[in-house]
Amino acid sequence: MGRLNDVRRVVTGHNEDGKAIFKDDQKFETKLIPSGDAEFTLIWTAPDLPVDNNDETDGRLRDAGLTLNGGSVIRVVDMLPGKESPFHRTNSLDYGIVMCGELELELDDGQKTLLGPGDIVIQRGTIHLWRNPSENEVCRIIFILTEATAVEVNGKPLPEKHP
Repeated sequence: MGRLNDVRRVVTGHNEDGKAIFKDDQKFETKLIPSGDAEFTLIWTAPDLPVDNNDETDGRLRDAGLTLNGGSVIRVVDMLPGKESPFHRTNSLDYGIVMCGELELELDDGQKTLLGPGDIVIQRGTIHLWRNPSENEVCRIIFILTEATAVEVNGKPLPEKHP
């Protein structure tokens, strides 16, 4: 299994005269997560919505789990060949954009769909897992996660389920 290229992040901002500038331009390597099914790299976070563009904190340095309560997270996930995540649910609205490879999304009722390059999934607080069906190709997907209210069924919020 070959590794994919490091992820390049370019951050813009302003100088003291209000002119647009490049504040940062770095590459980040993805790192294996404890479950062993994927490699992650955090790209940026914001602690609240709307975002305060006057906050000069490097968003990558904030402490964030899968999501960031009250805010947003963007991360690159490299799903490893032949691996699958545990079933999980977060109180978030997730936008997933497949960059390369294929990824199977399975819901807790057993329904599945296959996603490929350019496909976008909108994950709305459902229990799901990710599976890379390839034996040798990494699937790279970019996730943007924003905090959301819990889904309610019969007036009761569905609980988060973390891997």
